[in-house]
Amino acid sequence: MRPPRCAVARDEVEFSAVRAQGPGGQNVNKVSSAAQLRFDIGASSLPDAVKQRLLAQPDQRISGDGIVVIKAGNHRSLPRNQADALLRLQALVDAAAEPERPRRATKPTRASKQRRLEGKARRGAVKAGRQRVGD
Repeated sequence: MRPPRCAVARDEVEFSAVRAQGPGGQNVNKVSSAAQLRFDIGASSLPDAVKQRLLAQPDQRISGDGIVVIKAGNHRSLPRNQADALLRLQALVDAAAEPERPRRATKPTRASKQRRLEGKARRGAVKAGRQRVGD
């Protein structure tokens, strides 16, 4: 069963327009159409468990202060870039909202143990064949 989706509140997200990078000529040089999204995890209305999992992720977009910074500049218009950044933030939160499945310890089968030992014996025989012949 899937946990309920944690929606990011639009008023908790701060946008700023920045210049896009890369080729594009005059339009890129004079128009600030890329969107930079800033989201403070600690001050958000997300459940505490989701906040903890977000902060524990080794993601370069999450700063040490717990602020997510996402830059979107794939589209030519600012509203589309803002929507893209918001979708990426929502995907990040959705991934953190799903708890990790606990690992269930298993034992190797008898056949897999046998295969491992046979492989070791074969490898040992190959190495024994490389030794000097009796002096």
